[in-house]
Amino acid sequence: MEKRTAVSQDAPIVVGLDIGTTKICVTVGRRSGKNKIEVLGVGKAESSGVSRGVVANIQKTVTSIVQAVEEAASQSNVDIKVVNVGIAGQHIKSLQHRGILTRKDDSEIGRKDIEKLIEDMYKLVLPPGEEIIHVLPQEFTIDNEPGIKDPIGMAGRRMEANFHIISGHVSAVKNIKKCVEHARLEAQELILEPLASSEAVLDEAEKDAGVVLVDIGGGTTDVAIFHEGIIRHTAVIPLGGNIVTEDIKQGCAVLRNQAELLKVRFGSALADENKDNEIICVPGLRGRDHKEISVKNLAYIIQARMEEIIEHVYYEIKSSGYERKLIGGIVITGGGAQLKHLVQLVEYVTGLDCRVGFPNEHLAKNDLLPKNIYDELKSPLYATGIGLLIKGIESVEYEQLVNELPDKQQVKDIAESRYKANSLLNWFKSIIKDGNEFENDDYLKFK
Repeated sequence: MEKRTAVSQDAPIVVGLDIGTTKICVTVGRRSGKNKIEVLGVGKAESSGVSRGVVANIQKTVTSIVQAVEEAASQSNVDIKVVNVGIAGQHIKSLQHRGILTRKDDSEIGRKDIEKLIEDMYKLVLPPGEEIIHVLPQEFTIDNEPGIKDPIGMAGRRMEANFHIISGHVSAVKNIKKCVEHARLEAQELILEPLASSEAVLDEAEKDAGVVLVDIGGGTTDVAIFHEGIIRHTAVIPLGGNIVTEDIKQGCAVLRNQAELLKVRFGSALADENKDNEIICVPGLRGRDHKEISVKNLAYIIQARMEEIIEHVYYEIKSSGYERKLIGGIVITGGGAQLKHLVQLVEYVTGLDCRVGFPNEHLAKNDLLPKNIYDELKSPLYATGIGLLIKGIESVEYEQLVNELPDKQQVKDIAESRYKANSLLNWFKSIIKDGNEFENDDYLKFK
C-alpha cells in the first residue's frame, strides 16, 4: 500500500469533464501503479443545457459545469484549472484517408516523421462548417511493405499510412470550448467520448480480437469498432435513454420523473421475462386516483425502443465491414447498459456475444474517498468519466516522454540546422571581408 501511494503522489493530477445529456460529471485522478487510476474526487450536476450530446443553452451548461467542478475540487482538495473534455453528438462523423510522406533518405524513421504525416491530415479540406477533432493512425506501409503498426526505428524512404479521421461541426466544438472558458477553465484536449469509454471498459485482448463498444447515454448512443488493436469505425446514434423515458411518459400517461423512476426500478428490455400479474401503483395528480401499470406492458414499451437503437448499432456494424471479424462481440456501457435483460436482447438482435462493460478494473482503492462514491464509480454510468482520466493521463505522460527523450531524428535535425546556420554565417563574413565594405567587424560580432 505504501509503495502505491508513493508512486501516485509523484504522478500528475488530471481532470476529466464529461458533458452529457443527463449529467455533467467531473473526475479528478492520477495514475497509481502501472494500469490503475486513483480517483481523488468526483463532482456531478444535472445537465439541463445539453440536448443529444450538443450544447443547446450555454448559460445553463456553464452553471452545471461550475457546480460539478466545485464539488470535485472540494472533495479532492485540488484547484481545478485544466480539463480534458469529452465530445459527442449526432454531428460527429468519421472517414478513412491515406497519407504519403517521401523522406530525403532511407535513414531511421522517427517520431517526427509520423507527426509530419498526422499534421498533413489536419490540412484536409472538409465540407464547410466541419473541423477535424482526431487523426488516428492505423497501419503503415514502409517502402511498399504493408501492415506495419509501429514504424519507428525502421529504415525507409517512402512512408504511407491509413488514418481514421473524426470530424465535428465547428459550431458544436466552439460552443463546448465557450462553455469551458466561461466556467474559467482551460480545455487541454477534446476527446471523442466513445474513445474515452473504450479505454475504461475494454482490454487489449478484446481490441485485438475485434470488438464493438456501445455506450448508451441519455441523448446519444456512441459506437466504436476495434480490430487488431486499431479503431476501425466510429458513429454516434441520436437516440438514448431519454427517448425511452419519453416513450414511457406518453405510453403510460405519467409525469416525466415518474417515467424515469419506472424505467430505472422496474424497466426491462425483454417483455417475455416479466409476469403478467405484476402491477405497479403510480400516485396520481392532486385529487386524482393512482394509476396501475403492468410491468409487462412497461417492458413492451422499453423493448420496442431498445430494439430500434440496437438495429441502428447493427447497421453501423454491417456498414463497417467487420461484422464477421468480431470475436470479442459487443460490450455495452453507459447509463443505459444498466437496463435489465439488455444483454439478452442485444444478443438476440445481432447474434453477437455481449457483456456489460464496467470501469472498475482500472480503479485503485483510495481510502480518502467515501466508500459509497468509490462503489458508485464502478458503475457503467462513469465509463466515460474514468476514460477521460485515462486518456488525459496518457497524454501528459507522452508529453513528458517527448520532452525528456528526443528521438535520433530530432537530434539530427537540430544538428543539421545549426551546421547550416554556422556555414551561412561564415560565408556571409567572408563576402563582407572580401568586399571591404566595413572598416571593422563590429557589425559581425555573432555568437
